[in-house]
Amino acid sequence: MLANLVFAIAKLLDLAISLYVIVIIIRAILSWFNPNPYSPGIVFLTKITDPVLERIRRLLPLGGGVGLDLSPIIAIFGLLFIKYFLVSSLYDISAGLK
Repeated sequence: MLANLVFAIAKLLDLAISLYVIVIIIRAILSWFNPNPYSPGIVFLTKITDPVLERIRRLLPLGGGVGLDLSPIIAIFGLLFIKYFLVSSLYDISAGLK
């Protein structure tokens, strides 16, 4: 029973990370086109991606003058690392509990 719980948590975390990566990619692509910032879809994307992207932007040494925002790429790499390390570990733990 515990194995099924750990497997379910791993599966949900895997899905959540995958969806968040897709949302970050959509946000990055839309930023190339300068969409209406008051559109409900853009407001939603901004609200769910800004906490992560703004934190990364503050940590980047290249900051504002470059013109190239690397924060989506760094966020995606970080999320994929979590997915491949943490989620895979949870899958292994659930297999070991069976």
